[in-house]
Amino acid sequence: MNKILASFVLATLTTSAFAQSNTNSPYSQFGLGDLTDQSVSFNKGMNGVGLAMRRGNEVNPMNPASYSSIDSLTFLFDAGMSGQITNYNENGKKFNGKSGGFDYVTALFRAFKNVGISFGVLPYSNIGYDYLVSGVLSDKEKTNVASEYTGDGGLHQLYIGTGFRPIKPLSLGVNISYLWGDYNRAMGTVESSNLSILTKEYRASISNYKLDFGAQFELPLSKNDNLTLAATWSPGHSLKSDPECIITNVKTTIGKADTTLYKIADGLSIPTTFGFGIAYNHARNLRVGADLHIQKWGSVDFPSYTSGVYALKSGLLKDSYRLNVGGEWTPNPMARSIFKRIQYRAGVGMATPYYYINGKEGPKELSASLGFGIPIMNGYNNRSVLHISGQYVHRSADNMIKENMFRLNIGFTFNERWFAKWKVE
Repeated sequence: MNKILASFVLATLTTSAFAQSNTNSPYSQFGLGDLTDQSVSFNKGMNGVGLAMRRGNEVNPMNPASYSSIDSLTFLFDAGMSGQITNYNENGKKFNGKSGGFDYVTALFRAFKNVGISFGVLPYSNIGYDYLVSGVLSDKEKTNVASEYTGDGGLHQLYIGTGFRPIKPLSLGVNISYLWGDYNRAMGTVESSNLSILTKEYRASISNYKLDFGAQFELPLSKNDNLTLAATWSPGHSLKSDPECIITNVKTTIGKADTTLYKIADGLSIPTTFGFGIAYNHARNLRVGADLHIQKWGSVDFPSYTSGVYALKSGLLKDSYRLNVGGEWTPNPMARSIFKRIQYRAGVGMATPYYYINGKEGPKELSASLGFGIPIMNGYNNRSVLHISGQYVHRSADNMIKENMFRLNIGFTFNERWFAKWKVE
């Protein structure tokens, strides 16, 4: 138990120390930023598929019902990081951006028979961008205007969850998360006439909770084949946060600045989310699955500053949908050869945006991934796995910036027999 507590403290401190924005996309300025799923190392190789996946040697926080599959002698510790290069294309103009960092830390152990407990830190959203827009304010006066947009922040979730199996085919689970973070967005406009400088700053600090419920139902098809059906639900609620808007207008001719602070009480919320998954398993050689995620952002109002008024506004966000399909093949999981025990993974997916940009739907997303799970085989441990995967993501919409992102994910699942009892005969 002391080792478990030490791992929990280490996970919290390590992830908090490395918590940072893992994006440089201008689209992260909308809503709560670029949203992430709850996938970990093995999910990422299958493009995030995991709602119906359950194995005793993996931590799968995408569905807490999976925790009940943990082996009685096993303690799992999973950590991962990623780096990405993104190419941006706007009207033929191209440029590249880089970002990366520590992603997550999770752990899982068995508390009782058919009851598993997991804890860790996962990302919820990322905000990070810095770009410049210039134009002509008046054809007559030829006044040039340059506006710089910057933003940083994001949300993280520290969770603890449990999964249990009340009857043989059915498993249920719940994650309870502490959701925290902030966002800082700013826009500064400068005229070439140097008559005035206008800045707008949006900021908020969030500290609240999040709940995720899950279920998995196993259907045996034969001795070596089974089908797993899964569902998840996360109730939407207010975050009890008071977002602020600060407007500053500097008159350079007289050296005077006017600053106005606006605040909305209880102005941020997260939506109700549903997930549905299915997975087919053949022995321990092959598994394929499909996930559908639905987020009801359309019913969430979001702060907006318009015509001198900062208030909640409907119609800025929309319901979003994400569909992923992926699979994994292992030649021979019980072989002595490391090459026959490598797990080969692949997946594809598509997603719709959860926000509007100037009344138009944001960019849609297409993605694909390839990955490997390489077993660590030595005299001390032969159950841990190194996970490496690459993912390609394309986001585009009419008359908007196109993004092509290449992401490298590296994770490590540490699998140890911590609860074995020695017997002397």
